[in-house]
Amino acid sequence: MNQIGDGVLLRRIGRGDRRAFEAFYARHAPWLTLRLRRRCRDPELARELLQETFLAVWRAGGSYRGDGEVVGWLWSIAVRRLIDAGRREQVRPQTVELPDETLLTWSPSAEEEAMTDTYDARLEVALRSLAPELRAVLQATVLDGLTIREAAVVLGLPEGTVKTRALRARRALRAALS
Repeated sequence: MNQIGDGVLLRRIGRGDRRAFEAFYARHAPWLTLRLRRRCRDPELARELLQETFLAVWRAGGSYRGDGEVVGWLWSIAVRRLIDAGRREQVRPQTVELPDETLLTWSPSAEEEAMTDTYDARLEVALRSLAPELRAVLQATVLDGLTIREAAVVLGLPEGTVKTRALRARRALRAALS
């Protein structure tokens, strides 16, 4: 299909010819990828734009009328996708920086204040003796009442790691309290 012109390939694509689409893609994807990468610094976004462009070709290949070069037509599709991506980025919520740590002051929550009186001194000492990562898992699963899956998401850890740390924390607490 290397000898077949782009106009013929597009008409075949319009009729659902996958081989024509593959030949058209092989012919134009390399240069289009390079042009998109020059306009867009994010390689992942460039790949998405390439896919969206060729999806549009697959859907609308039969609508090409042969006015001008196929390269210009294809680039105009890609540019519209690039502009749309830029617009989506502008309306996406922006990340807000955290305030300076000196402005943050720690104060116990109402739950922590209420629970302070219920824990005896031995338990408090045992909890403080735990490694911070074990204490964080216990906080999430016991005090906050999260499931292992929810704790894994909150802590940014694999579920297996959360399970292992919870088991280690309980064993350490039992040993410290016995």
